[in-house]
Amino acid sequence: MLEGATIVWFALTAGSVVFVVWDSIFNGVTSWFQRIAWILVTIYTGPVGAFFYLLACRRPLPGTHDAFTAATWKQSLNSEMHCLAGDATGIVVAASILPVFSLTNGWDATLEYLAGFVCGLFIFQALMMVGMYEGDYWKAVRKTFFAETVSMNMVMAGMIPVMLILGSHWTGSKEPQDPSFWFRTSMATIVGGLFAYPINHWLVANRMKHGCMTPPEADRPAPGLGNASPEPSTMMDNTHMHYAAGSAGAMYQHHDHAMNELPAGRAAVIIAITFAVLLGVVWLTSFVVPVRFQMRLL
Repeated sequence: MLEGATIVWFALTAGSVVFVVWDSIFNGVTSWFQRIAWILVTIYTGPVGAFFYLLACRRPLPGTHDAFTAATWKQSLNSEMHCLAGDATGIVVAASILPVFSLTNGWDATLEYLAGFVCGLFIFQALMMVGMYEGDYWKAVRKTFFAETVSMNMVMAGMIPVMLILGSHWTGSKEPQDPSFWFRTSMATIVGGLFAYPINHWLVANRMKHGCMTPPEADRPAPGLGNASPEPSTMMDNTHMHYAAGSAGAMYQHHDHAMNELPAGRAAVIIAITFAVLLGVVWLTSFVVPVRFQMRLL
């Protein structure tokens, strides 16, 4: 039964990925970072990713993208895609390599978390946002650290139980050459995305994280939700935009899309709470699947 479900899932995923790639090329009006994020998420989540792409990102008609994506829940979903794409990519890469080292599941989960965090922060958050911080990459790292950390913790709170439980009960699902590995990863990514959505909605609604990345000349960016694109633009409204020179080249910024920041103490408390949630989920999972940190001899 699981083999049949896996075959159906892969067929639906293939169709979903082809559609999202095609639509991103011929109908996309968001930044290419946004499009790549949706493509990656669709690779990992199949028809679920394509469904939410249709709901929250795809332009239904020329000139309608601004209004279509203006709702906060859609901005939040688009914002989460950067985190989910980066985190899941790091986790998939780590999970594909770690079986070689024959580590116990606790070490596997820890290293997958670190790989996801590094990929999510340094590529899909900081690199994407560098244009909004005067081209200063390390400033972008600092400014996006809070949002990436709390979002990543919630992604992992959803992914870890699925990865550990299915990995222990589904023979072969820990080996990247086995199709069940990719099916298990897909299920974990879907659950991780669901867990992380509330914190991303809160971040976007309080202007602590960007929303949908829409270049100004493409289809009119939705106002007030931090969705200015840091990618180079060919047009400029002198009232709202200015050059920001940096290592990434001349970028444009919207003055009225600056992100809010929490006081350091409050940010630290919220980060600690998300870590507590993550550890609590791991603790509960250990009642179903023992989480071990022993070292094994190769």
